[in-house]
Amino acid sequence: MTATTPRPAKPLSRLLGVLGRIERLGNRLPHPFWLFGVLSVVLALASWALSAAGASALNPATDKTVTVHSLVSGEGLRMMISDAVTNYATFPPLGTILVVMLGVAVADRSGLLPAMLRAAVARVPARWLTFTLAFTAMVAHAASDAAYVVLVPLGAMAFRAVGRSPMLGAVVAFVSVSAGYDASPLVTPTDAVLSGLTTAAAQTIDPGYVVTPLSNYFFSLGSSVVLAVVVTVVTEKVIARRVAEMPEEDEPEGAAADPAAPGGGDGASTDLLTLREEERRGLRRAGLAFLGYAALIVVTMIPSSSPLRGEGGSIVESPVLTGVAVVLAVAFLLVGAVYGHAVGTVRTGRDIPDHMAKGLREMAPILVLFFAISQFLAYFKWTGVGEVMAIRGADLLKSAGITGPVAFLGVLLVCTCINLLVTSGSAQWALVGPVFVPMFMLLDISPEVTQAVYRIADSCTNAMTPMSAYFVMTLGVIQRYRRSAGIGTLLSLTLPLCLTMLVAWTLLFYAWWALGIPLGPGAPVR
Repeated sequence: MTATTPRPAKPLSRLLGVLGRIERLGNRLPHPFWLFGVLSVVLALASWALSAAGASALNPATDKTVTVHSLVSGEGLRMMISDAVTNYATFPPLGTILVVMLGVAVADRSGLLPAMLRAAVARVPARWLTFTLAFTAMVAHAASDAAYVVLVPLGAMAFRAVGRSPMLGAVVAFVSVSAGYDASPLVTPTDAVLSGLTTAAAQTIDPGYVVTPLSNYFFSLGSSVVLAVVVTVVTEKVIARRVAEMPEEDEPEGAAADPAAPGGGDGASTDLLTLREEERRGLRRAGLAFLGYAALIVVTMIPSSSPLRGEGGSIVESPVLTGVAVVLAVAFLLVGAVYGHAVGTVRTGRDIPDHMAKGLREMAPILVLFFAISQFLAYFKWTGVGEVMAIRGADLLKSAGITGPVAFLGVLLVCTCINLLVTSGSAQWALVGPVFVPMFMLLDISPEVTQAVYRIADSCTNAMTPMSAYFVMTLGVIQRYRRSAGIGTLLSLTLPLCLTMLVAWTLLFYAWWALGIPLGPGAPVR
């Protein structure tokens, strides 16, 4: 009797069928570059109509009236032409990706990253790989947006190294970083940004109220573990089957050269996890170099007057965190160079910029897409359409007089929907926080609780909107392994994870709040 793969249960079969239809529908959308061009035209028409109708809203953060500006105007035309270069050059993900990739390219081309993955996979049973990658992504939130650049391609490589679909690894890494963005076992720069905005909003009611970056730490820590478990379960029960049902196609050119691929690199697939002596020596030296680099940073930060501390000696606002892209780039460059010298892939100083150049060449398709995305988001901000939508949505919830658990659900729904369009968490919180925080304080709900609710809404839909630059970046990574993959392909893989994480995280919050567990050190229970 030959072993057969059990057929999925009927509910799962129906779900996989729905995901298949989502993929087919989504893949009918134009190339992302042209999609953002179409969206820009739609935005221009919408801004013209709203401007003609006199659409406006009072921004509670500034007490200034926000009006919609029409792109279909002389002023709009001048902005689109004169600011095009600035919009692209100042696009936040652009600088982060380029700077981090300078270091990552050296670590990758020297062979360090594949060797690290092989060593890590050898120590982690295959059945734990999904959870390990998901939880590692939660830890990586301390690196802010640089986490996407590092973990998404590494996730694909790690899964491929154990004979699983690299698409699956890229999706697990992307969703864990993106949809779980405001959860981490570490204190992150996001904690500092959100707490500062929450403090400002709370002080409109109580001038002495202060929300610290640790105000949601306990909840964030617990959330990171729960979300990693959720990602693991949904990936293994649903997403893996969805990927397995996709029609086979020829491997894209260049994918076979992946040094982490079975049969790739220098050895056969059976020897994939076996490190040569020089590789082990290189890893040891690279590890010592990293420890020395980290120790140097720590020692330098010890004096309260250290230039690596922020204003008033703050560690949270230190350049090490605010400039984490540079810190990571130097770290990758250093350990990559040390490893490469040990194994012979970096022989002269010229090899390092050569590795950088080769790594950046692989980023070319993403950089092209970033031009279209940066222009659209600049138009969106200039017109004020997003700001008016955010304020009006918050005012609607306020005017309804909803309180308690129902109010939390209202915040979740409003901010989750806004997050599909305004993916910057700090920008969105700066708009709605001054409404929700004071309103809930008057209902005896602490700012820390309101901020915890917002964390959920600000995260879960990040991985299912093409408005996110990293959605496009992840699509580029996936297309290295599946040429036909499109927006619908990625959306069909992220949607079940995002929605399940939203439900699970919301239930965790309600349980946390109902049981009266403190959200963080010194934070009010309610």
